[in-house]
Amino acid sequence: MLKELVKRCSPLPSGSRLLILGGGFTGQHVASLARKLGTEVICSRRKASHNANIVFDSKATVLPPNEAFEGITHLLSCIPPTNSGEDPVIKILGNQMIKMPLQWVGYLSTTGVYGNCKGEWVTEADPAKPTQPRSQRRLACEQAWQESGLPVQILRLPGIYGPGRSALETINKGEGKMIEKENQVFSRIHVDDIAGAIMHLINLAENGKKPLIINVADNIPSANTEVLKYAANLLGKQLPPIIKFEIAAKDMSPMALSFWQENRRISNKLLCENLGYQLIHPDYRSGLKDCWLQYKI
Repeated sequence: MLKELVKRCSPLPSGSRLLILGGGFTGQHVASLARKLGTEVICSRRKASHNANIVFDSKATVLPPNEAFEGITHLLSCIPPTNSGEDPVIKILGNQMIKMPLQWVGYLSTTGVYGNCKGEWVTEADPAKPTQPRSQRRLACEQAWQESGLPVQILRLPGIYGPGRSALETINKGEGKMIEKENQVFSRIHVDDIAGAIMHLINLAENGKKPLIINVADNIPSANTEVLKYAANLLGKQLPPIIKFEIAAKDMSPMALSFWQENRRISNKLLCENLGYQLIHPDYRSGLKDCWLQYKI
């Protein structure tokens, strides 16, 4: 919850001005936390909204006004690659970003860039070997950010969930399929911990601690059936019978099937042990309980 996040996080340095490009589910959560901590936040969306200060639509070439970039000290990009693998922020705003007094730039990427690791633990030292086209595009964008000359830090994220976007909604919509695939696990991260980790990393960067790539994931990669069972238990709902993956795969979309074709356990040791970030939701049980408590309000 936002109250708990505010208690745990330190504010950004005095005079900071944060620009968030891509004010969707994650971007809005980061913006809310930063504002509660007293930081001025400029947040973009593709269309005018009460949740956004400015409009930025790279496809329609709708650009923010120049004054939106004045005095920006910290920038977070949540905008995905184009279909061709280009980063729209660098392509369109690259020249303006170079002129900003930026102290920290964050780019939200995906742990999909590691490819299929056959269920093994993966750290930031492991090579990126993306097999899915969407992950290959992400890696291309990571490389573009690294070559930009900006003080960038890349955050690699697994499956993101939080209030209004979790297994609870899946169960309530009757979409919870109990698919069993031997030894298959997925890593996850609650949106609270994305926001909390970002504030933590920005403050560490002020003190010279700034690894280029950070995995932001919880402690316990888990089978999808475990998560759905726990969600159903919280809601007091029954689940359908378990289906073997080989059978379920016949009716899966190419996108859904691609998620099941990769298996990895994402290590957060760099973030949590080396850099000292304390997870608010160390596993899916804690995270789903938080979603459920807000679900009831």
